[in-house]
Amino acid sequence: MKPTIVIITGLSGSGKTVALRALEDSGFFCVDNLPVTLINLFAARLAKKDNIAKIGIGIDIREQAFLSNMDSVLLLLKKKYRTEVVFLEAEKGVLARRFKETRRPHPLFFGSADIDMSIEKEKDMLQPLRKEADRIIDTSSYTPHQLRQLITSLYGNIKKSKAMSLTFISFGYKFGVPQNIDLLFDVRFIPNPNFIPELKEMRGIDPPVKKFIFERPQTKEFIKRLKGLLDFLIPLYIKEGKAYLTVGIGCTGGRHRSPAITEKIAALLKGHPVEINTVHRDI
Repeated sequence: MKPTIVIITGLSGSGKTVALRALEDSGFFCVDNLPVTLINLFAARLAKKDNIAKIGIGIDIREQAFLSNMDSVLLLLKKKYRTEVVFLEAEKGVLARRFKETRRPHPLFFGSADIDMSIEKEKDMLQPLRKEADRIIDTSSYTPHQLRQLITSLYGNIKKSKAMSLTFISFGYKFGVPQNIDLLFDVRFIPNPNFIPELKEMRGIDPPVKKFIFERPQTKEFIKRLKGLLDFLIPLYIKEGKAYLTVGIGCTGGRHRSPAITEKIAALLKGHPVEINTVHRDI
């Protein structure tokens, strides 16, 4: 089996350090701020001499002098290894707030330039690398813990006996749609437990809420149809060679309906040769 290389990159303040540490905790040999021109030599040594099968590499704007060589480096890596580029980003206001909270200067901040100008300049500089990304993750609504959980669910539990990693993410539309999903389903047509006083403070993983949701005929029909669709799609994605599939299931607040549906459908698909993970972003 080819070694797996995951390159973590993106905008400063978007969570690259958290993501790289999550890879490290998932069994990857990780290195940060490695010059682009050395990536191939580094990967070759680890794969051949040290027999390391999972490698994580952090690249950011500090390597701006080497970014012009990134296209040729990625092309060579993808020929030799199972390679994925993960690009992290966030809304400008969120990034500015994070820098203020941590009291760290932006890497491009100098002289009279303000933080907004630095962020925009970095976006422009990293745009070519963003276009090469296999996954683009908007971390605006993620806490560090949630981002760590997401990266771990995507890269930490792949077993050799499994053909694909399947991740379900429940979320609330009012907090924004996750940017890293492949398939999206809206379950706001199901009656909302939030309007039932005794259920309002509970979560979709609590038995009374699940009972309320799954008693509805439209829920039963939706589960039947969604399972049928995924039963059809999963073997085709595996045949096509897709290593990761992320399914988003959203309701209004991400607290009741989407977590309940996510847990239910994940349990119904255990017969497939996939590693199934669930992430509840908003509870």
